[in-house]
Amino acid sequence: MSVNFTNGQLYRNTTWVFKVNTNARHLVRAHFCDFISPSLNTVYFNLYFYQNFTELIDPYGKNGFRKRAVPFHYDFLVKPGSSGLVKISIGLLNASIYQQAYLNGLEIMEIIGSWDSKYMPSEADNHNVGLIIGLVFGSITLLCIFVSAAIFICKYRKPKTTDMSIWTPSPAIRRGSSHTELTERTTHGSFVPNFHLGLIIPLAEIHFATNNFDGKLLIGKGGFGNVYRGTLRDGTEVAVKRSKPGSGQGFSEFQTEITVLSKICHRHLVSLIGYCAERFEMILVYEFMEKGSLRDHLYNSDLPYLPWKKRLEICIGAARGLDYLHRGAAGGIIHRDIKSTNILLDENYVAKVADVGLSKLGPLDQSHTHVSTGIKGTFGYLDPEYFMTQKLTKKSDVYSFGVVLLEVLCARPAIDPLLPGDQANLAEWGTKCIQNGAIEQIVDSLLVGQINPNSLRKYGGIAEKCLQEEDQGRPSMGDVLWDLEYALQLQQTVVKREMYDDGDQRFINNDYSECEEAPTI
Repeated sequence: MSVNFTNGQLYRNTTWVFKVNTNARHLVRAHFCDFISPSLNTVYFNLYFYQNFTELIDPYGKNGFRKRAVPFHYDFLVKPGSSGLVKISIGLLNASIYQQAYLNGLEIMEIIGSWDSKYMPSEADNHNVGLIIGLVFGSITLLCIFVSAAIFICKYRKPKTTDMSIWTPSPAIRRGSSHTELTERTTHGSFVPNFHLGLIIPLAEIHFATNNFDGKLLIGKGGFGNVYRGTLRDGTEVAVKRSKPGSGQGFSEFQTEITVLSKICHRHLVSLIGYCAERFEMILVYEFMEKGSLRDHLYNSDLPYLPWKKRLEICIGAARGLDYLHRGAAGGIIHRDIKSTNILLDENYVAKVADVGLSKLGPLDQSHTHVSTGIKGTFGYLDPEYFMTQKLTKKSDVYSFGVVLLEVLCARPAIDPLLPGDQANLAEWGTKCIQNGAIEQIVDSLLVGQINPNSLRKYGGIAEKCLQEEDQGRPSMGDVLWDLEYALQLQQTVVKREMYDDGDQRFINNDYSECEEAPTI
């Protein structure tokens, strides 16, 4: 969050108030990530709790970071007192070179037991320090006893098993169908949610497919966990995504991925083959995408280079998949995490949208324009309006897709802290270059001389529209798809069209007057 001059007045503090349990202590985790400062050591400010505790936030002094956009957090132990409120503020410092402050996220967790954390005075500040220390050490000792007992029981108790029929993958699975037969033996009482979709794959089959999660078969790592290449007993190649503890994504994302992908099917969406939740595992099994992610092909010099026509076709495929998500279900589905790593390529370089674990159902009728929800996604791709208001719309996906379009054109990351401040954020830098008529200067060096100027101008116009700060100014994914297909036509042949005025004269060039800007439908 940026706090600065507004209407000639300097607002020095911004305060958030949260209602919590009066009789409990709470762990408050404050998240920060400086991607607004133009350079190092230019922004620092105070974080306040109530009126009696202050913490200086100085990312480069305290943490020793030597580059921008590095996330970090502070932990505080808070007791709300009789008010039942936690009051948190950020305030500017006159000594700061740039009068800005930011707070990227807050987690407030009620503590059951004890927590070895930085102690913060409560609202009343009437604590007995000796009593607290005694309770903490006593709780830790008791916790160690319970953990030791649990380990002993798990190690020496033989699991009870229940016989089930042998699971055999049928041809229907490979087509993304939800018809399978249940498998083998599973531990009695294990964590196996049944969504009644016929997609359960037993853990024994997963171990067979991945050779017991052999490290040599590891093909990727993500927010949910590790991804392994595997082969089912019938020879079908699959990608196996296994959740890891502390990944930051849990059962909610796991359940969303299963319920969403089991109900939809499209050529440009990665198909879910099945899932496994035995013995507290959370495992998702997808069709295998031979060529990996779009990001790999943009940044990895060891992989074959993608010509401009192929890049356009990949963008068109991803746009079709995303357009289907937005329009294919009641109210549509908002992906919420569109980025180049979530666009995968099959053996023929056909693009498919992946990783719908963070997705959200859109508004069910036209009287509701958005869904209110907590901020989730990836820095550099986040819709700024969604970030500020927590109002999620389909146009939030459009903004993220606009960042991907610039990645495809420039072959550089969405956030690059090693670049000068005005170039670190791809969306801001790319939009500025397009608006200044300098789009040719940001093109990937491997593409120089390959792109039809009309195709390039059309493509730049699409990206700029997607990256409008307000969602009302952005096109729908259907419009983006239409414009991308036209950019591909311009790349392949000279297409004569009647002149239309779409309000953007920067892309009208007399040298190519037979190929004017097409209207957005």
